Amino acid sequence: MSRDPHLNELGEFLKARRAEINPVELGLPDGGRTRRVPGLRREEVAVLASISTDYYTRIEQGRLQASAPLLSELARVLRLNEDQRVYLFELAGKNVPPRGSERRQVDPQLQRMLDDLATTPAFVIGRRTEVVGWNRLAAALFADFGKIPQSARLYLRLLITDPAMRRLYADWEEVTRLAIAQLRMESARYPGDPRLTALVDELSARDAQFRRWWGAHDVALRTMGTKRLHHPVVGELTLDWHTLTCAADTDQHIIVWTAPPDTPSHDGLRLLASWAADQKLTPSGSAA
Repeated sequence: MSRDPHLNELGEFLKARRAEINPVELGLPDGGRTRRVPGLRREEVAVLASISTDYYTRIEQGRLQASAPLLSELARVLRLNEDQRVYLFELAGKNVPPRGSERRQVDPQLQRMLDDLATTPAFVIGRRTEVVGWNRLAAALFADFGKIPQSARLYLRLLITDPAMRRLYADWEEVTRLAIAQLRMESARYPGDPRLTALVDELSARDAQFRRWWGAHDVALRTMGTKRLHHPVVGELTLDWHTLTCAADTDQHIIVWTAPPDTPSHDGLRLLASWAADQKLTPSGSAA
């Protein structure tokens, strides 16, 4: 019976990575023996990962499928960087779990791109709809995000709790139900997320509509669409929105808002950009 080529490649990948590690750096004794090959032996990897040598050998030989927790442990033992860790999980056909603390801001390069979109509102949200980056026009269109405490700067929370956001959207109920369905879809990737649970508990206690809509278990992907807004400065806007996923952090999504050229909404965005230039809006990255 032929073996899965992905598992064969996974085994070769593990072998190559353990060959790169100096055992002395891990505090392992050399035992007075000359090593036939550089790096860690299989039995040493097994000890460090708290599994049997036979179990690890079968993984490296492509004869056994490792679990996600064991892959994480092997990534730690072999000191894999983020790209290597992602590759390891992809070879094993497993979802890549989050690593370390979550990003609360966007990368400087991405922020520069947002700032260069002078007439295009854009912001970046995380998996719980936390707003982690934005440009001046997004702040002028939706809310001055920098004045909102970081713990409360979640787009869905603003939709539910901020009266100004309710007035902004002409189809607020449709928008909010879609945001809830998108959040439920995202939450499937991280079951048991305590921060998501806290957000849902808070909004369920504060708002009967949210409680009912969350309980409906509707799901939706975050992709693209069109929304109508009643802006207090420039009036009626019909804007198309599109979602882009950040390559450096797939939990972060860039939401970009545009209008076709030579339309009242396109002119409205340019007027709003001119107005925003004179306002003291808090730039992304400098907020608390």
